Amino acid sequence: MQVKTIRQKLDLKLLSGANLDCEISAAYCSDVLSDVMSKAKKNYLWITNQNHENVLAIAFFKELSCIILTSGIIPEDDVLHKAIEKNITLLSTDLTAFEISGELYKLGIKGKV
Repeated sequence: MQVKTIRQKLDLKLLSGANLDCEISAAYCSDVLSDVMSKAKKNYLWITNQNHENVLAIAFFKELSCIILTSGIIPEDDVLHKAIEKNITLLSTDLTAFEISGELYKLGIKGKV
């Protein structure tokens, strides 16, 4: 499924990123950065509450499809500018990590490790 499809179906707010045609192979939900570094793979969608530059570095390094920030979290301007600069797709939702995970699961996005 493409990022633009989940964005539309789940009414996610686009914060940054232009590659909405990117395919999502699976989802990973964690706020522990070392956990994401060791387990997330290319084209994964990452669900997190973390909203600092280290998150962007991991997403860039791991070539993740996008990041969904939960609970209405919007990063500071410097983080948003860095996400735009690195072309990292950041989405935001008012749902909790648990709730958005369930919605993604219903759409057929599963987690793999």
